[in-house]
Amino acid sequence: MLKRFGIVISFLFILLCGAVISLWYLPLTNSTAVPIEIKSGQTLTQLAHQWEKDGWLPSALLLRIQARVYGEHVKVGEYVIPEGLDSSQLLPYLKTASPVFHRITLVEGQTLHQTLAALANEPRLEQDVQPLTVDNVSKVLGIDGSAEGWIYPDTYLFTKGYKISELLKQSYQRMQDELEQSWNQRAANLPYKTPYEALIMASIVEKETAVESERPIIAGVFVRRLHKRMRLETDPTVIYGLGSTFEGNLRRKHLNDSSNSWNTYRNFGLPPTPIALAGKKAIEAALHPADGSELFFVAKGDGSHVFSATLEEHNKAVQEYQIRNRAKNYRSTPLPAGD
Repeated sequence: MLKRFGIVISFLFILLCGAVISLWYLPLTNSTAVPIEIKSGQTLTQLAHQWEKDGWLPSALLLRIQARVYGEHVKVGEYVIPEGLDSSQLLPYLKTASPVFHRITLVEGQTLHQTLAALANEPRLEQDVQPLTVDNVSKVLGIDGSAEGWIYPDTYLFTKGYKISELLKQSYQRMQDELEQSWNQRAANLPYKTPYEALIMASIVEKETAVESERPIIAGVFVRRLHKRMRLETDPTVIYGLGSTFEGNLRRKHLNDSSNSWNTYRNFGLPPTPIALAGKKAIEAALHPADGSELFFVAKGDGSHVFSATLEEHNKAVQEYQIRNRAKNYRSTPLPAGD
């Protein structure tokens, strides 16, 4: 009798062990990958109940028991739970899984104001700079003056909740590093006293053309004009100085406005600040301008330009591309010196 009872107990014990093992390795019920977010301050108990309610975690109680056994803790972030895991694999997976990264691209040629608008519209970034203005960005970055031009345009990866202030500091450091490296390798006899002046030139080159092969040529034109004490006379600087008052049509009154500090039709030398985010190619062009004799260029209307070394050549190009096909009453090239 006792022997039979022992057999029954052993059988029941085996059944119990099998049930416990089966329960321990209970498969998750998601048939596809499931995105989750773990926020700061959330406990595993809260998360387990929410995941059970969402329908892909079979038992919140089991997960809490496993957490005590494994001693595992969850990390803040967004994650994707793949299909095919069982309950015993969930916490180890979350311990080693990489969080979901998002992307944001800071665009070459945009002003800092436009860049900040894009950052403000990214809901997955923590908006910790309020209000998000150029002046406040200068304070965050510790810049004495305008932060215009100091943000490096590139695609940045971030996790949800990443602070805008940290992203700005990261891009500012990138620009400092890129500018320093390029400055140390610059060509000889450039008309810049500081890396900042080179950055100003790079921003002008960035705004003048999107054709990569033209950037060193345009930089060469402006460098030669500076060497010859000619005014740069470039439209993008005037437009930047007009700010929100610019309505899309640059007029002669704008070119004659001496109160606009960025009006290179009336002021000699470089404007006081950069006028946009300058990319690596524009910085390289500003510090390695193409050799040549060109002093003028005119837009052809297809995004490219015609370059001229003499006023006579330039006037012919203006006649062909600006006057004959004129759509607006403003120039997109430097005027001859003295005008």
